[in-house]
Amino acid sequence: MFKSSVYPALEEVKDPLSKQQLEILKNQLDSEQPTPSPQTQFNYAWGLIKSDSFKQQQEGVAILVGLYKTAPSLQREVLYYLSLGSFKTGDYTNAKRYVDRLLADEPENSQAKQLRENIDDKVTREGLIGIGVAGGVLALGVGIIGALVRRNRK
Repeated sequence: MFKSSVYPALEEVKDPLSKQQLEILKNQLDSEQPTPSPQTQFNYAWGLIKSDSFKQQQEGVAILVGLYKTAPSLQREVLYYLSLGSFKTGDYTNAKRYVDRLLADEPENSQAKQLRENIDDKVTREGLIGIGVAGGVLALGVGIIGALVRRNRK
């Protein structure tokens, strides 16, 4: 998913928390119910985004979306991890949108710039793969049509 020479912060999210570590974050969140602090919610969302589970990553992104709207003091961190979480779940459009919003406020943010570069690289790679698959399907279709035309000439 990530290039091998990525910024260290991107490397960090490749290593999921242990089940016990994530459980500690969840227990802290539960202990603060019905109104957990924004920081506790952020910590749990961060742990979920680090997960190998797509469903947990999506849950982490959903928590961060809520925090973006309700916790202005965490906006910078929330935007970065929203972008990272969206990137990990394959939602490159939102990943790009979130990191661009962060870069609008902090154009020299090296973490955000590296993430933006990784998003662009991934979109380009997947676009080229898509073009290759479409070209292969087109070539196969032309070959089948050519075979049918030759068979009908006989």
